[in-house]
Amino acid sequence: QFRGACVVDLRGGSLSGEAPLPLREALLHLLNRLGAPREQLLFREGSSAEQQVRRLGELYHQHLQGLPVTVLLDDAVDAEQVRTLVPERSESLVLVTSREPLELPGLSAWVHQLPVERLTEAEGAELVRAGAEAAGAGPYGEEAVGGLLALGGGLPLALRVLAPLAPAAPDAPSAPPAPDAPSAPPGQGAADALDGALALAYERLPEERRRLLRRLTLAGRASLGPSAAAALIDADMATAGRLLRELAQAGLLDHVRGERYRMHDAVRSYAAARLAADEDRAESSAAHGRLIRNYAQLADAVIRMVDGKMSTRANHFGGHGFASLDAALRWLDDESSFITAALRHSRDVDQQAVLDLLGALCDFCLLRGDLYRLGEINELTLAVEAARQGGPGEGRLVRSVQWRTGIAARQLGELDKARTTLTSVVDQYREAHQDAGAGMALISLGITLHHQGQLTEAAARIREALVLQEPDELAGDRAWALHALAAVERDRAHLAEATQLLERSLALHRESESVHGEAWAHFQLGQVYLRLGEVPGAEAELKLALDLYGRTRDGRGQAWALTQLGRARVVDGDPGPAVERLREALASHREQEDARGEAWTLYYLGQALEEGGERDQSVRELERARTMFSRMRDVYGLAHARHHSGRVTRDQRAAQTGNLRNSGFARQLLMDARADFRRIGLAHGEAWTCLELAVVDAGNGRVAQALGLCEEAARLFISYGDRRGEDWARFLRCTLLPYALPGAGVEEARAELARLAAAPHPMRDGRLEDGLDAYAVVLGRGVDPAEGWQAWRLGLVPNLHSREIMGVPMPPVTPPA
Repeated sequence: QFRGACVVDLRGGSLSGEAPLPLREALLHLLNRLGAPREQLLFREGSSAEQQVRRLGELYHQHLQGLPVTVLLDDAVDAEQVRTLVPERSESLVLVTSREPLELPGLSAWVHQLPVERLTEAEGAELVRAGAEAAGAGPYGEEAVGGLLALGGGLPLALRVLAPLAPAAPDAPSAPPAPDAPSAPPGQGAADALDGALALAYERLPEERRRLLRRLTLAGRASLGPSAAAALIDADMATAGRLLRELAQAGLLDHVRGERYRMHDAVRSYAAARLAADEDRAESSAAHGRLIRNYAQLADAVIRMVDGKMSTRANHFGGHGFASLDAALRWLDDESSFITAALRHSRDVDQQAVLDLLGALCDFCLLRGDLYRLGEINELTLAVEAARQGGPGEGRLVRSVQWRTGIAARQLGELDKARTTLTSVVDQYREAHQDAGAGMALISLGITLHHQGQLTEAAARIREALVLQEPDELAGDRAWALHALAAVERDRAHLAEATQLLERSLALHRESESVHGEAWAHFQLGQVYLRLGEVPGAEAELKLALDLYGRTRDGRGQAWALTQLGRARVVDGDPGPAVERLREALASHREQEDARGEAWTLYYLGQALEEGGERDQSVRELERARTMFSRMRDVYGLAHARHHSGRVTRDQRAAQTGNLRNSGFARQLLMDARADFRRIGLAHGEAWTCLELAVVDAGNGRVAQALGLCEEAARLFISYGDRRGEDWARFLRCTLLPYALPGAGVEEARAELARLAAAPHPMRDGRLEDGLDAYAVVLGRGVDPAEGWQAWRLGLVPNLHSREIMGVPMPPVTPPA
């Protein structure tokens, strides 16, 4: 009946003194668990809290319309808050718990009150015997059980912690008076019974367990395991694990799963009071600092196993006992919520440890796509920094987190927001004279500019980063800059330089043991091979990248690798498997909410469908890609989508009518694409667009304009050394000369064809080679200008495969075996 469940702790009647959970945080938590769009969870600034609550509330109610789920609102105290969190026009079930009866007037939902009474004497006796048996303290006689029931007052938690103490408990002089009856109404008597039970249980604990119980309150509300416990009491993990189990057997901890435990609010409140009364503040601060430092080292070690030895990692490169990368990532997955909770109380802890922990946690959020937690960390950091205003290293925490927030914005397709954020972060790092941070932020800014189509500026920013990363200790950072620069230079048609940059990047990534960096470098190298038409080499690189992404649990990277593997099938002329792979990649990108990945996959899917002869569906997919690129202001992607949508639309209309005369809309798309390519300085794109426009103009009798476009295309191809494209520009010009220059044009066309045929080269398109022979036959038979341009009808024009491979100079390419 219900398609999921989520719980939110409203902390309304919290015994530990914490403020109730703000409505805004409750809405964000629920939206995250319900799978709302991640940009709503990451970007939390820019409006007042009241406006955000209103916006989030509307989104919450919209999301649950027609989606029946179970929502548990735990520990509520505010009827207005509950009213906002009850979804409207939804078949959902909402369970609300509160410490006092809570009236909810005015709700359109059906409301049922279910009072939770104290346990009866029989129920209490059953709980006591079960607890005693679990703790190995039974069996108890009726007198012992009766004494416990009197002390516990029918409260389950009180009876649970008293159960292991039954033989001596009734005679304990410090025992509080029992309430009149187990069914007495809740009030002061219940609080006395619970406090007395906790006091008695605490007194009977050995000191090592007492110390751990007190210090567990420093870890916040999240579940924890032996790692945290060991740091808090400065012991080894085995001892800490044993003590946690013993506290759970004593009823003072709730077992969550595996070796993870959580404290009940009432136990945490009592333990916090004992911490303040029984321990020196310096000792508890030292324990908390040890906890943060230990977790900083552990979390940093996990991300270091993914990203390698980078400046963003602390200098603790031991394995910390992780058996494998997968085990390390599983550990951080379990601990991430606990770490976030622990950081809320890190005001007095060494800032470097907090910075290391924040950095590792942010990188993990990016790796897993957990933008809800990244937004939470961003807010937490701003609060911590505000509390430390004027302290040493002011702003370091905020810079570190905002850099990652800028990266997340780019992943969501919010390119303008990403550029603004990253530009600001670069300036902040420079003002603070932190070259390592400035270098990494410049790389991220360069990648964002690349995605926006500003290739020259992108290359300049990344080269600035490389200057800052020249010291040997920043070699790991330099590897990331090199493969980012290679991607830019590849798209600028500098394939030889891109290959050299990637070889250097891979060597440095291996030296710094960066599995994740290697994955991205192999991914970029696969795309270089695709541009060269080396499909086997490309697929080998992309499959290696896919495997490495899988090892690091990078779902976003895996989706991108699948996209490029689908593209490889397109380049190889195998549209059936290409469509299958690209649809699989499309589903992965949507799962990751990667808008840019989705747009590029739609673009390649359009190409695959075109190759398979499905032009109508191809146009639809290319138009969807064009819309997405336009929405995210990705000029580079938009230019490519316009170009191919124009090509396929032209051919679609021509197939319907038998000529090129109904190509007005296609021509406009191609004109827009040409303007985009010129604006971003992409000669390759502009040149091929000129040729596609020349086909349209020639087919519509505008021979002089078509001839000029071919000459302009040839000039552009020559500007970056693309002989394959130049061949096509010169060949199409040959097919136009007899119509542009009746009489003399035929001889000039023959001479040009002879020059082309006499200058073969390895990058020449095989389709053009055939065209040279075919058109020589046409010229031999004679050309009638009255018939109009015939090259399109004869199939003597470039196709998708002609364009997708660059014929630029390259050193010998040796694809991996």
